[in-house]
Amino acid sequence: MTKVTTASAKSVFWECWHQGLSVLECSTRAGFSLRTGNRLARAAGVARRAGAPVKNPEAVAAMIGLIQEGVSPSRAARQYGLHDTQGRYWARRLEAGFPVPVSVSPAAPKLGWQGDGVEIDMEAPPGLRLSAKERQDIALGKAGGLSVTDIAKSIRRPKSTVSRELARNTDKDGVYRFLQAEQAARNRATRPKPAKLADTSHPLFRYVADGLKAKHSPEQIVHRLMLEYPDDKEMHVCAETIYQAIYVHAKGQLKLEVEKALRRGGADRKKRNTDQERTARIKDMTSISQRPAEVEHRDIPGHWEGDLILGSVKSNSAVATIVERVLLFTLLAGLPNGHTAAQTEEALVPLFASLPEQLCRSLTWDQGTEMANHLNITERTNIQVFFADPHSPWQRGTNENTNGLLRQYLPKSTDLSIYSPENLAEIAASLNSRPRKTLGWLTPAEAMAIWLGGTVIIGGRVMQLPDNIKALADCCDDR
Repeated sequence: MTKVTTASAKSVFWECWHQGLSVLECSTRAGFSLRTGNRLARAAGVARRAGAPVKNPEAVAAMIGLIQEGVSPSRAARQYGLHDTQGRYWARRLEAGFPVPVSVSPAAPKLGWQGDGVEIDMEAPPGLRLSAKERQDIALGKAGGLSVTDIAKSIRRPKSTVSRELARNTDKDGVYRFLQAEQAARNRATRPKPAKLADTSHPLFRYVADGLKAKHSPEQIVHRLMLEYPDDKEMHVCAETIYQAIYVHAKGQLKLEVEKALRRGGADRKKRNTDQERTARIKDMTSISQRPAEVEHRDIPGHWEGDLILGSVKSNSAVATIVERVLLFTLLAGLPNGHTAAQTEEALVPLFASLPEQLCRSLTWDQGTEMANHLNITERTNIQVFFADPHSPWQRGTNENTNGLLRQYLPKSTDLSIYSPENLAEIAASLNSRPRKTLGWLTPAEAMAIWLGGTVIIGGRVMQLPDNIKALADCCDDR
């Protein structure tokens, strides 16, 4: 890399620069490489020449005055409570011959249009971002009826750049005004930006905070907002903004909800049994391979997946969980004194008895001995029980995912007997009120109500189930 060693080379470079030539042309005429020219331009702060308004303009103006009088940049900056880097930055700009911005020195000559205290130099050469001159050419081209492609060719920019610029800054009356576009671009570039969720009094913040307290994921909250406020852009937010508020901005108010909002806090699932212990423990099992095809297709509700959530070994407690594969509706039953086959049977039968007959079609379980009385369950509930293959949790993926969510309410290695039937009903209701992506961001409770013939209105609109779910009238009931 060729270094700039003479003042004359620098002088030639900056003379060419002020003539509007590119960095490459300036570097070539000065006799050094493009890389050196770019480094010299960056060091002079050229890329920030049209930046945001200067903070503390009075202090900066006074500091610049001292630098011009011969005081060292660092000492001049410290004298007015500014950082050393600001002193060195303005010293480089003065050395390179750039004028002091109007926002700092009212006596400085204007190079172009002035808006909100930000200087716009119409002669500035193009850089990574669109310059004011390029925006002016875009405005002239659009007013002249040129296509986006022709405008892009005229300013030597990609077509996508011009298209985005017009889409972003064209007014409602269809006119693109380059001065307003330039000012808007600078306003958007101002840093730091206030976070959208920084205002704790805004309804959006309260909605997001309540959603996190209800253990909804950011994605669920985002799409639910779109359902409930379809025309209110102030109530729209992206999932990344919520994640930033939670994890990146650790001092934000939403940080208070983090520990309760985390989905999983324990270790990975451990293998509990050996192959020998799982061999031929349940008689007359019906394999999952014999399960009807309609179960796999997930278009007809009424097919469930189930399992146990175990409590601490000392308490010998458990909770039976069943979840519907299509509507994702969850039911819970407590097993406070053990989880034998008889106890599991007595816990599950009332759950299915509380359901409409058309929702009792099949149940898929793993090969745990708690389902040894599966024939009795079938006889009492008229629901066919199928058993997944050993070590194949993905065959009951809906239930496995649901149990992971339930661990937010029922932590591992705790005594689950302390949860009364009322407590478990509240937990199930909380889970059934979560917006779900596969349901078009409806909640399982809302989807169940619609499927059973009820009416659900959100945002002033009557909701419908996704097309992949068959209506109740279309379901065959001859199990």
